[in-house]
Amino acid sequence: MSINAPIEASGSHRLQIVSTGDDLAAVASAWSRLWRETDGLVFQSPDWVVAWWNTLPVNHKHALRIGLIWHGDTLKAALPLMITRRKGLRILEWAAISCTDYPDILAVADCPLEQLRLLWLAIVEAGGFDLAQLYRLLPDALMRDVVPTGKLRLRPGHRTEVSCRVAGDYAGEGGWLAQQSKKARQNHRRGYKVLAEGAEVQFRLVDTSAEPIAPIVDQFYLLKRKWLDDTGRQSELLEADAGVIQALVEVLRSLGILRIFVLERSGEIVALSINFEQRGVMMAFLTTFDPAYDRASPGNLLIVDYIQWSFAQGLRIVDFLCGGERFKFRFASTTVTLDSLVGARTVLGRAALFANKLRLRSIPEGETADDADEASAGESRQAA
Repeated sequence: MSINAPIEASGSHRLQIVSTGDDLAAVASAWSRLWRETDGLVFQSPDWVVAWWNTLPVNHKHALRIGLIWHGDTLKAALPLMITRRKGLRILEWAAISCTDYPDILAVADCPLEQLRLLWLAIVEAGGFDLAQLYRLLPDALMRDVVPTGKLRLRPGHRTEVSCRVAGDYAGEGGWLAQQSKKARQNHRRGYKVLAEGAEVQFRLVDTSAEPIAPIVDQFYLLKRKWLDDTGRQSELLEADAGVIQALVEVLRSLGILRIFVLERSGEIVALSINFEQRGVMMAFLTTFDPAYDRASPGNLLIVDYIQWSFAQGLRIVDFLCGGERFKFRFASTTVTLDSLVGARTVLGRAALFANKLRLRSIPEGETADDADEASAGESRQAA
C-alpha cells in the first residue's frame, strides 16, 4: 500500500506506507542510507526489521505498517510499525518489538516535525487497528513529539520499563572492579576459584571475523531455552527455533558491531553474552549461563569481565538494555525509565482500555501489573 500526498506547498515530498515484505525489501537500501546518515541504533535499521520479518513463522499474526517520507529518491524518515492480532484486538505497535529495546522513528535532523506528524496521521487514517501502543520509549525519543496531535491522541500508558546502565570514569588502575566493594571483589575471585577446580578457565572476546558464530548461538539458544523452561518464563523471541536469533546476530556481525563474550571451562562455554557496540556504548543484548555451574555464578563473572573490558577499551557506558532483572541492579550505577503511549481508534479499542483501567484499580496496593493497554508480556532475554 502506498500513499502519495504533498507535505509542502511545493509538493516535493511524499508519504508511503509499506505493508508487504516485497515492498520492505524494495526500500531497504534507501532506509540503510538514512540509518547510516542519522547514526541510528541497530533497532532502527532495516536489516533488523527484515531479519525479524523473514524469520516469522508461517502462521504469524503481524502486518507491516512502515511509514516513510521521501524527498525525490531520498528517504528522509522511517517509522517502523506493525499491526498485531492479540486477544481479539488489532494492535498498532513497533515492528520487531519482541527483539527491539529502544524503538523510535528515524529521521534526518532537518525533517520538520510537521512532516513527521503527517506521516503518523497517514498511518492512523489508513486504519486496520483498534489500539495503538508504543512502549519502551526513551526520554529523548523523537516519537514523543510526533504523536500528541492528530485524530488519534495518545496518552501515557500505565506500563513503564527500566534500563540499567553502568556509567562513570573507570580508567584508573584496576579499572571498574577496583572501585567496587571489597565483597564484590572477593566474590569475583571466589567464583573463579570454584569454576577453576580441575579445569582451565578463560574469558575472551570471540573473533567473529574468523570464528564461526552459529555454534555459539546454538549453545546460547539451548542454555536459554533450558532456563526459560526451568523458571516457567516466556519470551516471544525464544519461542520458535534459533533461526531468528541467528539472523539478528548475523545483522550485528555484518554491521561490524557484534561483540560476543564467553567464559569457558576447559574449552566448554559456561556463560556467554551476545552484545553490540554503538555510540561508545557496550549494549548487552542476550546473556545466559550453564546452570550446572551455578555455584560459581558464571553469569556474574562474565558480566564483571566484559564491564572491565569495555571501560578498558575507552567505552563510556555499559547498557543492559530493557528489563528489570535483579542482577542488573547489582551492577548498575544509573537507570533510565522507558515509558509507553497508548490510544484507542475504535469502539472495541476504547472498551479494552476501559476494561484495563478497571482491572488496574482492582490490584491491591503494593502489587504490580503489566499494562493491559498492551496485550503482551515483557521479554525474558537475559539471566545471570
